[in-house]
Order: sequence, then C-alpha cells, then structure tokens
Amino acid sequence: MDERLAQDFLPLRTADGSLTLRSELLGEQYHSVHGAVQESTHVFIKAGLEHIGKPQVDVLEVGLGTGLNLLLTWVRCLEGKCLVRYTALEPHPVSLGLLVELDHCADLAWPGLHDPFLERMTENRDGWWEPMGGLAFRQLAIPVQDFHERDAFDLVYFDAFGPGTQQEMWTLEVFQRMHAALRPGGVLVTYCAKGQVRRNLQAAGFVVERLPGPPGKREMLRATR
Repeated sequence: MDERLAQDFLPLRTADGSLTLRSELLGEQYHSVHGAVQESTHVFIKAGLEHIGKPQVDVLEVGLGTGLNLLLTWVRCLEGKCLVRYTALEPHPVSLGLLVELDHCADLAWPGLHDPFLERMTENRDGWWEPMGGLAFRQLAIPVQDFHERDAFDLVYFDAFGPGTQQEMWTLEVFQRMHAALRPGGVLVTYCAKGQVRRNLQAAGFVVERLPGPPGKREMLRATR
C-alpha cells in the first residue's frame, strides 16, 4: 500500500462503540463497521484462540494493523487463560499518532496496557520482547510472501485487507506458506468467507469449515492443517 493511501486512513467509530481506521480512497477499513471489538473477538479469539484450547499457544498474525487482535489475546493471557508467543507480520505499520487516537486499551478497559502496547507496536527491534503478562511478542516488517518458518505455530490470525483490496494476500501460494507454518492440527481463522478463498485454502491442504460470522457478516472460515 503506498504512502498516499496509508495517510488516508482516519479513525471511525463502529457500532459497538470501538474505533477502527477507514480509508475513503479505498472504501476499506481495518475492522467491521458493525463492531471492531465484536468482530475481532468473534473471529480470532472465540473461533481461534479459545477453539485451540491449549495452555501455551504460538500465534502468527498476518496483518497486525491497529493491534486489536494482539490486545485481545494479551487480555486473555493476563486473565490467566493461556500463555502466548505472538509473531506479527506487518510491512506497513500504523503510525503512533493514529494508535494514540484509536486508544484500543481504553475501549477494552485495560488502560495499564497503553504504554507497553504502544512500545511494541511502534519500536523497531530485532527479535522478541521480554514476556509480559503471559505474552511474548515480536513484529516482523516483512510481507507474508517472504515468510518461511515451518511447523512453528498453533494458530494463524489471517487478517489482511479483503481480496478486493489486497488480492495478492489471498492466493494459493500464500495459503501454502500458512499450511507449512502451522504444526499438524494447527488452525487458521479469517473473517473472509469468499468462495475462491475457501477453494485456495482447500487446495493448499487445509480442511475448511464455514462458521457463523460476526455481526453484519453471514459466515467466516476456519481451516485446519
């Protein structure tokens, strides 16, 4: 995504009261206008993290974006529900100014996470942050097409912009990489339920389920290696 488009994203209040970012040029936003927190909780936490049900989980997020999925996962760790090692791929990080405007930590009623969250989202660092509150974190500024780790993850949060905006993110080759990155029995969850996406996941070797979607969306997908 070029710099002009990145600068077009502005905060938008969604139906559940939480904020997302929307681009008028693209006609696209980071989360559902029907509820940012509701969507992320439904797709990535309920259908993903809670479905895995392991005490220790290695998570790969494709499309860190505003960090909402990271925060929701971190809260589950702080509640004592699991320990997570969280790897996020994001070649186009959201600016500090926009993250401050969004103030996801306030939306989630975890103001104590505000500073450590912003540090992790904006500081360039090689390798892992020290675990805090049950969550270890690293952010890689590389596209998914350059990611080569194998048999390393239990769960993939696949949260790229939709195929109409980022068609290159939803290809068979990308899903083959995700299949290789997961351990046997590992799971990929995504809000997108388009037929071609489902067929590409199946062609990559996944067993794919259609699940009820979050508010405003009929279906989502969960794919198991």
